[in-house]
Amino acid sequence: MPLTRAQPATGVEDTETVAPAVDLVLGASACCLACVFTNPLEVVKTRLQLQGELQAPGTYTRHYRGFVASVAAVAREDGLCGLQKGLAAGLLYQGLMNSVRFYCYSLACQAGLTQQPGGTVVAGAVAGALGAFVGSPAYLVKTQLQAQTGAAIAVGYQHHHQSILGAVKTIWRQQGLAGLWRGVGGAIPRVMVGSAAQLATFASSKAWVQEQQWLPEDSWLVALAGGMISSVAVVAVMTPFDVVSTRLYNQPVDGAGRGQLYRGLADCLVKIWRQEGSRALYKGLGPAYLRLGPHTILSMLFWDELRKVAGRSQHQGT
Repeated sequence: MPLTRAQPATGVEDTETVAPAVDLVLGASACCLACVFTNPLEVVKTRLQLQGELQAPGTYTRHYRGFVASVAAVAREDGLCGLQKGLAAGLLYQGLMNSVRFYCYSLACQAGLTQQPGGTVVAGAVAGALGAFVGSPAYLVKTQLQAQTGAAIAVGYQHHHQSILGAVKTIWRQQGLAGLWRGVGGAIPRVMVGSAAQLATFASSKAWVQEQQWLPEDSWLVALAGGMISSVAVVAVMTPFDVVSTRLYNQPVDGAGRGQLYRGLADCLVKIWRQEGSRALYKGLGPAYLRLGPHTILSMLFWDELRKVAGRSQHQGT
């Protein structure tokens, strides 16, 4: 497969040449590594986003109050292992979604599309949309598994799945193949804006840090700094879509497989705004940043460093 050399503005390591097929593996591996560390934050974030669903503020019991108290609540009810609920489904999602996302983005770099004005944002958004569609069934199962807990602190609808395979079988039996992609209408814009913000801001942030010459050019600290800046943008634009996506994926369905609470993305946005207030679109913002921030930092750092290793290995083999 032809090799691609992306320029600094693309967000792909400019000092190494890596084939898109290699980026597929490296991108998925980097995000799976990051997922292992950030999954407990994803559990807490999911619970906070489901708490008080379609209820006015102050009219429901708050089982989860802030990050530390929420972690403690999960650990008390579900045990320490409960903080890693849905990890296998999360890894499957990260692998599926990011292999497609990084592969498509690398192809865009190879074709020179990211060199055009706004090309990085467009390429990141399109790659994210394709990845979100492919990974949607895994995200659906992950969300439902992470929402499950004891009745004492339960929020949102409880699906009572026993495993990933059991969840897939139940959804398939009750809703058919299309049921595995229920909620994808909220997932695609979620990943589109997150991917565009992540890849575009990581590119510019990393280039800016390199220009300042504060750190050695090949140091992993350059990627770390770029990821830290990028994570702020990702959380700011992604959280409202993240809340909506969680609600769409976790809602109960009728016999025809239709959501009983929301008809789709727009309906969910309107209902949350009207019944819970605009601030509800940023529910779980603290844990969302604590999760998305480190995940962005770690995934971009791992991806950058793995690309360096892969690029050097290719050079040594030629």
